[in-house]
Amino acid sequence: MAHRLKKEKEFRYIEVGEGTPIIVLHGLMGGLSNFDAVTTFFSEKGYKVLIPELPIYTMSLLKTNVKSFAKYLHDFIEFKGFDNVILLGNSLGGHIGLYHTKLYSEKVKALIITGSSGLYESAMGGGYTKRGDYEVIKKKAQEVFYDPEVATKEIVDEVYETVNDRNKLIKTLAIAKSAIRHNMAKDLPKMALPVCIIWGRNDTVTPPEVATEFNQLLPDSDLFWIDKCGHAAMMEHPDQFNEILYSWLKERNL
Repeated sequence: MAHRLKKEKEFRYIEVGEGTPIIVLHGLMGGLSNFDAVTTFFSEKGYKVLIPELPIYTMSLLKTNVKSFAKYLHDFIEFKGFDNVILLGNSLGGHIGLYHTKLYSEKVKALIITGSSGLYESAMGGGYTKRGDYEVIKKKAQEVFYDPEVATKEIVDEVYETVNDRNKLIKTLAIAKSAIRHNMAKDLPKMALPVCIIWGRNDTVTPPEVATEFNQLLPDSDLFWIDKCGHAAMMEHPDQFNEILYSWLKERNL
């Protein structure tokens, strides 16, 4: 990883740049390095980019749920002494950002979601019955992207290791169930803050109609599509992702 991990109290996180804080929330199988391009770009554009390592596999099983992660994020924001942050979440990270905004709206001035769960959870945590078969896991990892080459050996190895670790697999399935329980459809119309939705047009994990539904339910959102792009737009098309987001932040004076 290009950026150094800080360890303070119970938090481990990356922090780069100075300015308005953008807190980046990774997904279930997503490493912090998935956001290297975002971190570099925005830290040079007058933002302080922070990526906390979410306690996905370290909380007790009872606390392994979306609500607990949202509270953990709140504790992190309090620890850093921030009053007003921008949240950027991919996949489960988007869901955590949405749930945090539901609980602590006064702390969040804008939200960016990409391939977010919260409305549709069919593909999270499912299909790992043949988890011992490396080729099966490789195919599942590749399906996350439009271009299977984006799923490097390093990414496939990480997913394989995760689903073959019994403790991590149990927690992955607990999170998947929690994501279904914490459906956000009723909450979204009450979220009046500006939301930027950036979505891969070829996302098979959270399909395009999910983005359209987010856009319909959120009162103040803008939806942007990236073509030839799967579930992790910031990894597959980092330059386009950054340009869309930077233009939106400028337009919204954020």
